[in-house]
Amino acid sequence: MTEKLKQIIKREVGKLPKETQEAINAVDWANIAEQIGKKYLLNESEINDFQVQTLLVLVGLRDAELYEINIENDIETTKDVATQMADEAFQKILTPISNIMAENIKKNMVGKNPSWEQNVDFVLSGGNYFAFMTLSPQIGNSDKEKPNTLVGQRSMQDIKDKFNL
Repeated sequence: MTEKLKQIIKREVGKLPKETQEAINAVDWANIAEQIGKKYLLNESEINDFQVQTLLVLVGLRDAELYEINIENDIETTKDVATQMADEAFQKILTPISNIMAENIKKNMVGKNPSWEQNVDFVLSGGNYFAFMTLSPQIGNSDKEKPNTLVGQRSMQDIKDKFNL
Protein backbone atom coordinates (compact mmCIF):
# COMPACT_ATOMS: atom_id res chain seq x y z
CA MET A 1 0.00 0.00 0.00
CA THR A 2 1.36 3.39 -0.94
CA GLU A 3 1.91 6.11 1.66
CA LYS A 4 -0.54 8.36 -0.16
CA LEU A 5 -3.23 5.69 0.04
CA LYS A 6 -2.52 5.19 3.76
CA GLN A 7 -2.95 8.94 4.34
CA ILE A 8 -6.19 9.02 2.35
CA ILE A 9 -7.56 6.06 4.29
CA LYS A 10 -6.67 7.64 7.63
CA ARG A 11 -8.19 10.99 6.62
CA GLU A 12 -11.42 9.52 5.20
CA VAL A 13 -12.01 7.11 8.07
CA GLY A 14 -11.35 10.00 10.48
CA LYS A 15 -14.33 11.87 9.01
CA LEU A 16 -16.77 9.09 9.84
CA PRO A 17 -18.93 8.80 12.97
CA LYS A 18 -17.17 7.42 16.04
CA GLU A 19 -19.01 4.09 15.93
CA THR A 20 -18.02 3.57 12.31
CA GLN A 21 -14.38 4.52 12.92
CA GLU A 22 -14.15 2.07 15.82
CA ALA A 23 -15.66 -0.74 13.75
CA ILE A 24 -13.39 -0.13 10.76
CA ASN A 25 -10.31 0.16 12.96
CA ALA A 26 -11.22 -3.05 14.82
CA VAL A 27 -10.59 -5.09 11.67
CA ASP A 28 -7.26 -5.03 9.82
CA TRP A 29 -9.19 -4.71 6.59
CA ALA A 30 -6.35 -3.24 4.48
CA ASN A 31 -4.12 -6.20 5.25
CA ILE A 32 -6.96 -8.66 4.65
CA ALA A 33 -7.70 -6.97 1.30
CA GLU A 34 -4.00 -7.20 0.42
CA GLN A 35 -3.99 -10.92 1.23
CA ILE A 36 -7.09 -11.46 -0.90
CA GLY A 37 -5.41 -9.59 -3.75
CA LYS A 38 -2.27 -11.71 -3.46
CA LYS A 39 -4.37 -14.87 -3.43
CA TYR A 40 -5.81 -13.85 -6.80
CA LEU A 41 -2.36 -12.91 -8.13
CA LEU A 42 -2.98 -9.17 -8.37
CA ASN A 43 -0.01 -6.87 -8.81
CA GLU A 44 0.69 -4.01 -6.36
CA SER A 45 -1.33 -1.47 -8.34
CA GLU A 46 -4.31 -3.81 -8.62
CA ILE A 47 -4.15 -4.55 -4.89
CA ASN A 48 -4.23 -0.80 -4.21
CA ASP A 49 -7.25 -0.47 -6.51
CA PHE A 50 -8.95 -3.33 -4.67
CA GLN A 51 -8.25 -1.62 -1.34
CA VAL A 52 -9.69 1.65 -2.67
CA GLN A 53 -12.86 -0.13 -3.83
CA THR A 54 -13.14 -1.72 -0.39
CA LEU A 55 -12.62 1.64 1.33
CA LEU A 56 -15.29 3.28 -0.83
CA VAL A 57 -17.79 0.67 0.35
CA LEU A 58 -16.64 0.97 3.97
CA VAL A 59 -17.08 4.75 4.08
CA GLY A 60 -20.43 4.49 2.30
CA LEU A 61 -19.52 6.17 -0.97
CA ARG A 62 -20.11 3.10 -3.09
CA ASP A 63 -23.03 0.75 -2.84
CA ALA A 64 -22.04 -2.68 -1.54
CA GLU A 65 -24.34 -4.23 -4.14
CA LEU A 66 -22.07 -2.85 -6.88
CA TYR A 67 -18.84 -3.93 -5.17
CA GLU A 68 -18.33 -6.97 -7.40
CA ILE A 69 -18.93 -4.98 -10.59
CA ASN A 70 -16.59 -2.20 -9.42
CA ILE A 71 -13.87 -4.77 -8.70
CA GLU A 72 -14.33 -6.31 -12.13
CA ASN A 73 -14.18 -2.94 -13.89
CA ASP A 74 -11.49 -1.24 -11.82
CA ILE A 75 -9.08 -4.15 -11.60
CA GLU A 76 -10.01 -5.42 -15.06
CA THR A 77 -10.45 -9.00 -14.00
CA THR A 78 -12.93 -11.67 -15.00
CA LYS A 79 -16.43 -11.77 -13.58
CA ASP A 80 -15.70 -15.06 -11.81
CA VAL A 81 -12.56 -13.72 -10.10
CA ALA A 82 -14.35 -10.49 -9.14
CA THR A 83 -17.21 -12.53 -7.67
CA GLN A 84 -14.82 -14.68 -5.64
CA MET A 85 -12.89 -11.64 -4.41
CA ALA A 86 -16.07 -9.80 -3.45
CA ASP A 87 -17.46 -12.85 -1.65
CA GLU A 88 -14.25 -13.30 0.31
CA ALA A 89 -14.12 -9.57 1.16
CA PHE A 90 -17.72 -9.65 2.34
CA GLN A 91 -16.98 -12.66 4.52
CA LYS A 92 -13.69 -11.41 6.00
CA ILE A 93 -14.04 -7.60 5.94
CA LEU A 94 -17.46 -6.08 5.31
CA THR A 95 -19.67 -8.40 7.36
CA PRO A 96 -17.46 -8.35 10.49
CA ILE A 97 -17.21 -4.54 10.33
CA SER A 98 -20.96 -4.23 9.82
CA ASN A 99 -21.59 -6.49 12.82
CA ILE A 100 -19.20 -4.48 15.01
CA MET A 101 -20.88 -1.21 13.93
CA ALA A 102 -24.32 -2.54 14.79
CA GLU A 103 -23.10 -3.71 18.19
CA ASN A 104 -21.40 -0.35 18.90
CA ILE A 105 -24.57 1.54 18.04
CA LYS A 106 -26.68 -0.81 20.17
CA LYS A 107 -24.30 -0.33 23.13
CA ASN A 108 -24.44 3.45 22.76
CA MET A 109 -28.25 3.37 22.71
CA VAL A 110 -28.55 1.63 26.10
CA GLY A 111 -30.29 3.98 28.52
CA LYS A 112 -31.10 6.56 25.85
CA ASN A 113 -34.52 7.44 24.59
CA PRO A 114 -34.45 7.82 20.83
CA SER A 115 -36.91 10.23 19.29
CA TRP A 116 -40.00 8.93 17.59
CA GLU A 117 -38.53 10.05 14.24
CA GLN A 118 -35.51 7.82 14.77
CA ASN A 119 -37.75 4.88 15.66
CA VAL A 120 -39.81 5.40 12.51
CA ASP A 121 -36.64 5.77 10.40
CA PHE A 122 -35.27 2.58 11.97
CA VAL A 123 -38.40 0.58 11.17
CA LEU A 124 -38.73 2.00 7.65
CA SER A 125 -35.06 1.28 6.94
CA GLY A 126 -35.57 -2.39 7.70
CA GLY A 127 -33.49 -2.27 10.87
CA ASN A 128 -30.63 0.00 9.77
CA TYR A 129 -29.01 1.36 12.94
CA PHE A 130 -27.75 4.43 11.07
CA ALA A 131 -31.22 5.85 11.82
CA PHE A 132 -29.92 6.53 15.34
CA MET A 133 -26.81 8.44 14.28
CA THR A 134 -26.74 12.17 14.89
CA LEU A 135 -27.10 14.76 12.21
CA SER A 136 -24.81 17.73 11.87
CA PRO A 137 -24.66 20.62 9.41
CA GLN A 138 -22.03 20.52 6.68
CA ILE A 139 -18.84 22.22 7.87
CA GLY A 140 -18.09 25.51 6.15
CA ASN A 141 -21.60 26.01 4.79
CA SER A 142 -24.58 27.76 6.26
CA ASP A 143 -27.59 25.64 7.16
CA LYS A 144 -29.52 27.28 4.32
CA GLU A 145 -27.02 26.19 1.66
CA LYS A 146 -26.97 22.47 2.47
CA PRO A 147 -29.37 20.36 4.48
CA ASN A 148 -28.20 18.40 7.49
CA THR A 149 -26.43 15.17 6.63
CA LEU A 150 -25.09 12.24 8.56
CA VAL A 151 -21.78 13.00 10.16
CA GLY A 152 -19.04 11.97 7.71
CA GLN A 153 -21.28 11.90 4.65
CA ARG A 154 -19.79 13.66 1.63
CA SER A 155 -20.47 13.95 -2.04
CA MET A 156 -19.24 11.22 -4.37
CA GLN A 157 -17.29 13.71 -6.49
CA ASP A 158 -15.47 15.00 -3.40
CA ILE A 159 -14.12 11.55 -2.59
CA LYS A 160 -13.37 10.70 -6.22
CA ASP A 161 -11.21 13.81 -6.43
CA LYS A 162 -9.24 12.64 -3.41
CA PHE A 163 -8.57 9.20 -4.88
CA ASN A 164 -6.78 10.40 -7.99
CA LEU A 165 -3.62 8.55 -7.09
